[in-house]
Amino acid sequence: MTDDRTGIDSDKHIIAAGTGESLGDRVATWFERLTWRTPLHDRRLDGQHPVKLVGAPVDPLPAETDLGEALLDGWMYAGGEHHAIETLDMAAPAAGPAFVDYLHGFGWLRDLSAIDDRARTLPLAEALAGRWLAAHGDRVSDPAWRPAVTARRLAMWSFHAPLLLSSSDLVFRSRILNGIARAARHLDRTADKAPPGHERVAAWTGVLIAGLLLPGGEPRVAIGEAGLTRALATGMTADGGVVSRSPAALLDLLATLALLRAACEARGLPLPDCAIEALGRATPALLGTTLGDGALSSWQGGLPVDAETVNDVLLASGAHGRPLRQSRDWGYQRLANGQAVLIVDAAPPPVARVAEGGCASTLAFEFSDGAERLIVNCGGAGVTGARMSPAMATGLRSTAAHSTLTIGDTNSTAILADGSLGKGVREVELTRQESELGSRIEARHDGYARRHGFHHQRTLLLLSDGRELRGEDALLAVPGARPRRPDAMTPFLIRFHLAAGVEAVATADNQAAMLRTAAGNFWHFRSRGERLTIEDSVWVDAFGRLFTTQQIVIHGLAPPGGVNVNWVMKRAR
Repeated sequence: MTDDRTGIDSDKHIIAAGTGESLGDRVATWFERLTWRTPLHDRRLDGQHPVKLVGAPVDPLPAETDLGEALLDGWMYAGGEHHAIETLDMAAPAAGPAFVDYLHGFGWLRDLSAIDDRARTLPLAEALAGRWLAAHGDRVSDPAWRPAVTARRLAMWSFHAPLLLSSSDLVFRSRILNGIARAARHLDRTADKAPPGHERVAAWTGVLIAGLLLPGGEPRVAIGEAGLTRALATGMTADGGVVSRSPAALLDLLATLALLRAACEARGLPLPDCAIEALGRATPALLGTTLGDGALSSWQGGLPVDAETVNDVLLASGAHGRPLRQSRDWGYQRLANGQAVLIVDAAPPPVARVAEGGCASTLAFEFSDGAERLIVNCGGAGVTGARMSPAMATGLRSTAAHSTLTIGDTNSTAILADGSLGKGVREVELTRQESELGSRIEARHDGYARRHGFHHQRTLLLLSDGRELRGEDALLAVPGARPRRPDAMTPFLIRFHLAAGVEAVATADNQAAMLRTAAGNFWHFRSRGERLTIEDSVWVDAFGRLFTTQQIVIHGLAPPGGVNVNWVMKRAR
């Protein structure tokens, strides 16, 4: 049944987990990467290179001038870490994945181009590109030649050609043009092997951009458009999300399509229909995961990308839309009343092959009051730097790093030793209702059913004025399940990670807490019957930096028959 006033389905429905990557898929991927190192693959990339590009597209995405200035000062910043350019090992940089992608994908070229001082930027661009070519130009390896990274590098070399092709060194110019041609041939053979989702979309977009900008590219454009159509069909959900379930990855997909739009415009050609249709679906889904400050919420390893960047990408892509409030496939529920916005993860985690940085976050939520964030998740697991220990990186993916309930010291979905997601949540049962009182969501998952004999059910009610959030977390005994010990009590914790700048003080009875925001607003938090403590937490910001924060923790013991815990957050008047 659909509420005619809101268009929101108020029936109960079940969201099931997808199928994971098979052993055959993993072996095929490993073998494909292994062949990159062979002389045969090198010969496949050989061929004539162009003497020039047939188009001069303008990069539609804004640069970070501060990062460009830092490059001129000898430092490269990305993914919450920085390294001295002089000592940076191009062959094997000791850095986190976000920094490595920025380096090999030449995202720094965009930032350097923002500095209007060619006497300084041209020599640095040539020097860095020359060092990269010496390390990787003739040797194809992972991650420098990962399809999505190769596609980004091809785009940056093409869009910022004036920084690389203005050189008086004809040999260097030839190496750059040859590098673009080799990247295109590599993508021709590997684009379909990229992981489904934003990476495969990026790879096929690279094929299309190469076809648009290299001479004689008409056949490649036709092949690239067909490949992009397939990549969008398999990489996006029906309601506009991306299969990794990461809002940051969806933003990256939109940015990729923005580059394609600019390349098409440079050639006077329309954007492919598949891309236009994808933009129309993706924009509402992305906006549906923004909080009151306009920035992304932190899900599936992504960063809380700031509102300005989100708006820049939407403007560059030419996309429009209103926030999607309910999505079954994408999996996020958005409740927005008054100034308050609540976003709930109401679906199983993504399948293994698309879950780089994937998190056990089912039934967690983030909550904001106007432009102030109150309740968040720790976030950032997919872009953690090399300075972070493996234990911390895994911890950011855990259920405990999200604002939800945990049983004991376990995850609702297992995080395996190899980094993949294992068994856990298979289904989420969901009901949503809208009334004059407010917006109500009730969801239940089975992630603890086999191991502990309980379903976790969470009910959230955001009142119509947005000034009060009522919640209930219940552990419901699974029918037919036999408790390990009939008299055993199962320990559980309910965590509410507080946003940076929010301070919490517990009351003397350990039943409530007073929250004070950076702007001086106050919220009361109270639970009923269980012990409440204030503990340390962490939060990863939009730049990948780790900040120390606080969390409210409700401690409890569940008897074999189950337990209900009620709590409420209310804005002080």
